[in-house]
Amino acid sequence: MKVNKIDHICIAVKDLVQARKVWEPVLGKSAPDDEYVDESEKIRVARYWLGGVGFELMESTSPDGEVAKFIKKRGEGVMVVSLNVDDTRAAMGELRQMGYPLIGGARSFRDCEFAFVHPKKMNGVLLEVIDYKWRELERDDG
Repeated sequence: MKVNKIDHICIAVKDLVQARKVWEPVLGKSAPDDEYVDESEKIRVARYWLGGVGFELMESTSPDGEVAKFIKKRGEGVMVVSLNVDDTRAAMGELRQMGYPLIGGARSFRDCEFAFVHPKKMNGVLLEVIDYKWRELERDDG
């Protein structure tokens, strides 16, 4: 499986407003580069672009959301490491062939798809593969 780059890293937080106050001065940012709520995943996200990699602070929008469950079990911290691939479904097939257990199937996000490898196989880290196109890097900010 060809990995293009680390796509993003997600930090599970209890309080997104408070976490932003902690992280933004360190990241050299006054606000997220992208903010969104993903109702299907039950998360509110503040995303920052750092050298072509996304750094995300994620807060659960529901007590039964995966982020809330993660925090209850393990506390706040790194929850997801995401690898950028050309084709999520092809990567899923390769991962299955290599014996990596996937959680569910491909899921949609904006104009791409993503999938998860079970953390029990990945040293406790939820591994994501995503075929996000990174159009943000194509912009001319000058």
